[in-house]
Amino acid sequence: MSLLVIDDDETVRSTLVEFFETFGYTARGAATATEGRRLAVEHAPDVVLLDLRLPDADGVRALEALRADDPELAVIVLTGYADVRTAVAAMQHGAADLLEKPVDLDLLAAAVTRAAERGRLRQEVAVLRAQGRTQATPPVMAPTVSDLIDLAARNPDAPILLQGETGTGKGYIARRIHDRSVRNQSPFVEINCASLSSTFFESELFGHERGAFTDARHAKRGLLEVAGHGTVFLDEIAELGHDVQPRLLKVLEERTFRRLGGTTVLRSTARVVVATHQSLADAVAEKRFRADLYYRLQVLTITLPPLRARRDEILPMAMSMLPPGSSLTNEAEDALAGYRWPGNIRELKNTIWRAAILAEGRPIEPRHLGIIQPTEAPAAAEVASDGPRTLEQAEREVIREALASSGGNRTHAARILGIARSTLLEKLKRSPADFA
Repeated sequence: MSLLVIDDDETVRSTLVEFFETFGYTARGAATATEGRRLAVEHAPDVVLLDLRLPDADGVRALEALRADDPELAVIVLTGYADVRTAVAAMQHGAADLLEKPVDLDLLAAAVTRAAERGRLRQEVAVLRAQGRTQATPPVMAPTVSDLIDLAARNPDAPILLQGETGTGKGYIARRIHDRSVRNQSPFVEINCASLSSTFFESELFGHERGAFTDARHAKRGLLEVAGHGTVFLDEIAELGHDVQPRLLKVLEERTFRRLGGTTVLRSTARVVVATHQSLADAVAEKRFRADLYYRLQVLTITLPPLRARRDEILPMAMSMLPPGSSLTNEAEDALAGYRWPGNIRELKNTIWRAAILAEGRPIEPRHLGIIQPTEAPAAAEVASDGPRTLEQAEREVIREALASSGGNRTHAARILGIARSTLLEKLKRSPADFA
């Protein structure tokens, strides 16, 4: 569990931090309300100990601000000037408890334990509700991606499954969950399951002993060891070899593993976050992925919508990606907002970067963007006057968009489309005239 002490008295602050560290807490200290609020947002502590007399803000106002940022946050108020009015005001603004200074450490420890347990129960209920929603009992409001990220950060032992098209920011979200959890003082490490053979994947994840395979000239620690109490992010988990899947399942269930070629049983305390642009349920149905591993990984699933489903976010996102001194004309803004973005956020970022280079300090115009609008993409012969496009026509349109946005680079276009380069080349060979 994690704890934040907000007190301008350095002696009190350091004493409480050291005291709760002996209980295994991750404890931090802040000398002002402003610093305390920032640390609470960044690290999402389980409990906050708040002094009511702070140099930059009234304690009750600080309490109100902390609870506004996180209504579930447990705040225990400490004051050397306790009176009925202060106690009432603190409780009205959501304080979990109020203790008078000088505080009895045993009483304080008991109060923190109670507050943390209440918070943990609320988190468990939230997880169960998120998993147990059915059509028969729909929620008043479905959880947003931001809600689920917060939930994941507050439950640092639960495996996380991130789903979404290529380029939707799954790696960024994995890192954000790590940074907002109590594991953020330990490493964040990642492996792309699609880029390694089974042997090299096992070597990267579990490590190996000298002589375990031909090139193993020295023993090597795997990323499970390197991560320690941190986070291991496995990207493109659907591509994980079938022979490696049982070993990953064992780590998740028993928290133990052995290096390749080793006999010593090692223990892992790292959290596992996985991501895929494919459907793991389909992979299970097709016998490419173990069902038991799938059920273990999808304790908390976060699905990231494609950029075309978040059109109101395109321009703000594009503005945030502009290099210093760059700007967009109104026509360029319209072009960005009207494009389908098959490559999602990754394609948007690369498009803005390339356009800024081509504009050479001038405002970015549509010609610098190099994207084809939906109304321009289909050839005239493909536009059906009496019905929707065929699947083949739609596929050709998307391929043309990807080629245009990548400047004709087929490797980049394949990455945007989320397919292998060989697959793209095969599609281009079928009807080369359509892509001339």
